[in-house]
Amino acid sequence: MLYPDFAPFPVLTTERLVLRRFTHDDAADLFEMRSNEEVMQYIARPICKTIDDAIALIDVIDKLLAGNDGITWCICLKNSDKYIGSIGFWRIEKENHRAEIGYLLNPAYQGQGLMQEAVEAAIRYAFEVIGLHSIQANVQSENTASVNLLLKNKFIQEAHFKQDHWHKGRFADTLIFSLLTQT
Repeated sequence: MLYPDFAPFPVLTTERLVLRRFTHDDAADLFEMRSNEEVMQYIARPICKTIDDAIALIDVIDKLLAGNDGITWCICLKNSDKYIGSIGFWRIEKENHRAEIGYLLNPAYQGQGLMQEAVEAAIRYAFEVIGLHSIQANVQSENTASVNLLLKNKFIQEAHFKQDHWHKGRFADTLIFSLLTQT
């Protein structure tokens, strides 16, 4: 059994980023992202309709963190405390030493290699500190940017579920990727 402990909260840094804990001060920026149809086009989660929805999401993130059942970082540029994205492990299977990774980046910051930095830092933390054996990623088949990011980080496609979930008025496919620890 895995016993992660996220206290104190682990702040991660990369060349250009700081991955820190979410606060309610991030709610407006989170709402801006999670209410944007373009940003949410491949995410099978309800779109935020009010700032209260963003606050509720931060509360869920905090609840998972408090129970050591998940960890999500707020991604910021080193020279700013402004939320530009998120990355985390929202579903940790302690008995299987496995977690599902999820990430989101403001379109204004895409194409600059920032999410690559965040993914590398999160993977390193997952294997070296949490002690995971494997990381899973679920993506819609049309989300080529996410697929390419996973492949760049040596994730292997394990499954392709055809029309397995209803999303935005149609059935969509899900690709399942995984990465095993190298130790």
